[in-house]
Amino acid sequence: MGLYIEALIRTDPELLWERTQEPALHQRWDLRFTEISPLPGGTGDGQRFRYATRVLPFVTVAGTGTNAGERHRADGERVSALRFASPQRLSLPAEGSGYWRYVPTPDGIRFHTGYDYRTRWGRFGAVADLLVFRPLMGWATAWSFDRLRLWCERGISPARSLAYALGEAVVRVALVVAALPLGPAAVLPAALAALLVPPLPVTPAARRCLRRPPGRTTAAPPPLLTRLERP
Repeated sequence: MGLYIEALIRTDPELLWERTQEPALHQRWDLRFTEISPLPGGTGDGQRFRYATRVLPFVTVAGTGTNAGERHRADGERVSALRFASPQRLSLPAEGSGYWRYVPTPDGIRFHTGYDYRTRWGRFGAVADLLVFRPLMGWATAWSFDRLRLWCERGISPARSLAYALGEAVVRVALVVAALPLGPAAVLPAALAALLVPPLPVTPAARRCLRRPPGRTTAAPPPLLTRLERP
């Protein structure tokens, strides 16, 4: 899988499963989606769904997907897998697949994902994905995972954590703006402080998540994904 994100979440496994598998709850914390709604039909164990992301005030990119989960496994882990595709030319990802793993540990649940996708727009799309879209998706996934962690561990709702994040961003920008009249000698320390000071404990932060599998060079997708049909 091209992108890997992991968060350690100290919560009840059932609560984490519900907030990640229920579409109405999933869309509340995941920055990548504006809407996730189930669709009728599906084959085998797969559940079809529709997803949509508002990229501009009046522009929405949408697609469909199929997901399935294994809630009770002999090893104690839980797994879900999905395949997705968008027919819209505006969508850079044409189709892709991914998984979530829920691994219980003495310190909490290792909740991690791996996913990848095929791009459109030819060479331009490949370059745009490498330089802009893929880093943005990695950041958005990690930020969303930490937002989910705050919801599960501390009861901070996704709406409230977003408000905290926006408020903290305003304060950081204001710090730099306030230093501008004082000249470069003041602007540089202010900019470094705005970038490097750790976020508040109640503010979601992508930096709290792992971006590589710990102790491994790759993370293999679960067999469930290979059995899942394309949407």
